Amino acid sequence: MSDDQPSLDSKPKSWIDRIAQIFSDEPTDTKSLLELLRNAEQDQVLEADALSIIEGALQVSSMQVRDIMIPRSQVVTVESKLNITEIVELVAKASHSRFPVVGDNVDNVMGILLAKDLLPLMLGKNTEKFNIKDIVRPATFVPESKRLNILLREFRETRQHMAIVIDEYGSVCGAVTIEDVLEQIVGEIEDEHDVDDDSYIKKFDEENHIVKALTPVDEFNEYFKTDFSDQEFTTVGGLVLQKFGHIPERGETTNVGPFLVTILNADSRQIKLMKVTSNKISTPN
Repeated sequence: MSDDQPSLDSKPKSWIDRIAQIFSDEPTDTKSLLELLRNAEQDQVLEADALSIIEGALQVSSMQVRDIMIPRSQVVTVESKLNITEIVELVAKASHSRFPVVGDNVDNVMGILLAKDLLPLMLGKNTEKFNIKDIVRPATFVPESKRLNILLREFRETRQHMAIVIDEYGSVCGAVTIEDVLEQIVGEIEDEHDVDDDSYIKKFDEENHIVKALTPVDEFNEYFKTDFSDQEFTTVGGLVLQKFGHIPERGETTNVGPFLVTILNADSRQIKLMKVTSNKISTPN
């Protein structure tokens, strides 16, 4: 071999070789795995977006439906007694694609209405004989304690996009969609119907709220009747991050004013979702 000819060892390593080298230490738990992945991102072996998705996927396995569900009070339902004109008006105003259909009360879920199933009926001439029971799809019920990774697998297997969440007593406590789960992995998914300030804060119960880190401070103040300054930070996530002094991991807690804040979802760069708890919260109607 000529002295001028490069040896095999001098060839640039492929990205597969570099990742294999990173994992040569064989991480023994999720925390050490994330540490290796973050080092890989710093060494430019992984893209930042790829790292964020991996972190989201790992966190999903430890999150439960109750962490991300749409609370019962915010679920838009369709009453089975409505006529087709009233239903179309409700669907158009809400701009959702799926709606739980309920009987006498919210706990009596009869099925799921897909907005697209209304189109053939609207084109027909005989709507007097309309009965919503003829077009509703079967509803899927899941406990609020179900892990998100299991729910995502079930959504894929059954090709369902929405599930009704029930508590330990069998009462409806909310709803969850496949989009809600995917957003924990890839980040916020917006479409032309999303309203930026529509779902920043979700009431879980009288003392607990699920709050997105991107919630503007002024909107948080208006909702909770607080007076946090927005001069330095414009989002609640910024206020909480300052309080921690570091990027917190899921489950870490800190006190911010009269609230106990628990991190529900965060990656190596930012906080995404929090639970805000206080006995002093005066919630709006």
